[in-house]
Amino acid sequence: MPITKDSLLTLEAYAKIRKTSKPDVIAHRRLRSVHLGEHLTLQFEDEHTIRRQIQEMLHIEKIFEEDGIQQEIDAYAALVPDGSNWKATMLIEYPDPNERKRELARLIGVEDRMFVEVEGHPRVYAIADEDLDRENDQKTSAVHFVRFEFSPAARQAVRAGAAVKLGCDHPNYPAHVSISPETLASLAGDLS
Repeated sequence: MPITKDSLLTLEAYAKIRKTSKPDVIAHRRLRSVHLGEHLTLQFEDEHTIRRQIQEMLHIEKIFEEDGIQQEIDAYAALVPDGSNWKATMLIEYPDPNERKRELARLIGVEDRMFVEVEGHPRVYAIADEDLDRENDQKTSAVHFVRFEFSPAARQAVRAGAAVKLGCDHPNYPAHVSISPETLASLAGDLS
């Protein structure tokens, strides 16, 4: 269901359920997160995660005017998968600030080397940061937004239970991992 102003909770209604719904939100987010190596996580978005993000922004910023609500919807709605793709927030995490600075410099272009491999189908490379460029000559960003666009055959294979790997073939971060059956079941629901 598309996220519209009328489909969102009022600030008062959201404030009432915010704390009690948090464990469910965390569990859903965890189910849809895939760790690739020690320092890279993809959090796959869906209507549920983006709706929560919008509600949080409205709550934190105390936005209740129609224009402000629409701006938040417009800012985040593009992150909801549309049936032919998976969309994810990609986090590059190094707790130590010096190591983070060094590694973000070594990982320029990593977002374009992310791939999903559906069993029996060619790799699908990420389309990254369509909203704005998130790197420069010195470093990449610690946060990227990526989209994996699937062929109809690959979508059907995922929905039929094919094994799927998430990987990266950047020379400074070669890694791949099989997506767990539980996570894959959730992600398959994003494809039509």
